Amino acid sequence: MSKAFTRESDDAPEPPIRARPPSLLPAGTKNYLTAHGARRVRAELDRLTQIERPKLAAASNDPDARRQLKTLDQQIQHLHQTLGTAVVVSPPGVPWEQVRFGATVTVRRCGNEETRYRIVGIDETDAERGWASWLSPIARALLHTRLGQRVRFKFPSGEEELEIVGIEYE
Repeated sequence: MSKAFTRESDDAPEPPIRARPPSLLPAGTKNYLTAHGARRVRAELDRLTQIERPKLAAASNDPDARRQLKTLDQQIQHLHQTLGTAVVVSPPGVPWEQVRFGATVTVRRCGNEETRYRIVGIDETDAERGWASWLSPIARALLHTRLGQRVRFKFPSGEEELEIVGIEYE
């Protein structure tokens, strides 16, 4: 076949598939998830396997679709692994007087500014929403504290005293 009828991208070797990043969990650490987080991971896995993967598999003659399918299969494998190693933690019973995994904690900072943090699993973290991994420094400072208790925490801007003013669970 004449070179005029082929795309340059057809001749190029396929780019290597990125390896899945290693787990962010320290060795031997359990992969805790909130019940809400486990539902979100399952829903994403279902969406990828039942909707996205069949679409890409149908276009398997397209080199771009094949690359996207490989990437999608890696995401699916990661979600399967997350669910396979997950330990789903249910919220404790009422009254909610102590900060545990899954809690949304309202703290009062200096100047009476209130901030909320939700202590979640490593696969659920979302800084924009204030969802901190239970392994993060702020979560470690807040875990096992009680309503009304004060704790010292060192922010990048300096050390502050935080007062626990609210504890909620889903």
